[in-house]
Amino acid sequence: MNKIGITSTVPVEILLAAGYQPVDLNNIFINNPQPERLVRAAERHGFPLNTCTWIKGIFSVTQEQQVDTVIGITSGDCSNTLMLLEVLALHGVQAIPFAYPSTPNISDTERELDTLATRFGTSTEAAEKTRVILQPCRQLLAELDRLGWQENRITGLENHYWLVSASDFNGNPERFYTELQTALGVIKKRPPFPQDMLRLAFCGVPAVYGKELYTFLEKHGARVVFNEVQRQFAMTTPCASLATQYTHYTYPYATANRLADISAECARRKVDGVIHYVQAFCHRAIGDIVFRQQLKYPILTLEGNMEFSLTQHTKTRLEAFLDMLRQRQKIK
Repeated sequence: MNKIGITSTVPVEILLAAGYQPVDLNNIFINNPQPERLVRAAERHGFPLNTCTWIKGIFSVTQEQQVDTVIGITSGDCSNTLMLLEVLALHGVQAIPFAYPSTPNISDTERELDTLATRFGTSTEAAEKTRVILQPCRQLLAELDRLGWQENRITGLENHYWLVSASDFNGNPERFYTELQTALGVIKKRPPFPQDMLRLAFCGVPAVYGKELYTFLEKHGARVVFNEVQRQFAMTTPCASLATQYTHYTYPYATANRLADISAECARRKVDGVIHYVQAFCHRAIGDIVFRQQLKYPILTLEGNMEFSLTQHTKTRLEAFLDMLRQRQKIK
């Protein structure tokens, strides 16, 4: 299968139906042993210092991995992606735009899916068949998520890893299914985490220091039981059609759409507090205003830029936030 890079979650069912192997460039970047090197490489190509770290990482991964075709989300993700595609095109990459509708409307989503399918020489009917093939993967992901918040058997990092990997199923849905099935068999035999640990929601894009963040929280008596955007990437809610599935995907749409989902899940998972992560130089950081006015939970807002591990300042803020949540529990 020909590989095709993606800058965020796209309708992978269409790409798979067309015979392509989707590759999430974000995951390759953040799992690189030296992600800061990739950022500096992009800056040497002219990317400004005040550009999102993820954008710079995606550019460098595309160059180093010699990815010749990239789909970029031009509406419903990152405002910088438009210019990223232009720069990639200058470097010989076939840059293909994909836009989510401005509002979550099934007929508008159907139109965008048809356009993308035609662009890749396939049809939404073929993509529907692929959607059915992928359902067992998504069902296992839903079970993994449930084992985390309902049975307390999964770490926040494990939950993050498996859910975020569903953006491209690690390039091989069949292998992904087998590996996840094996992992769940091990997880179900574990003793649960202590019931008295604080329960947290992590909202916003995955953090550049995510691996260390989850471990740090658990060492300090707290667990992330809800990874908002990662769960959206995994699309674990059963849907009757491809258009419905991508209309229910909240991330591309207004903050209000996301907050309806976040509020419901925080209540269902009995969350004590929310960590809202924002990336430096990202327009979505402004959405923190809406989060703080509309979400009825204690919120700690963290901003990340190029720190791929937790700074002492961030650790201190996290510790203070957890102490505050424990004090609230005592008052209750």
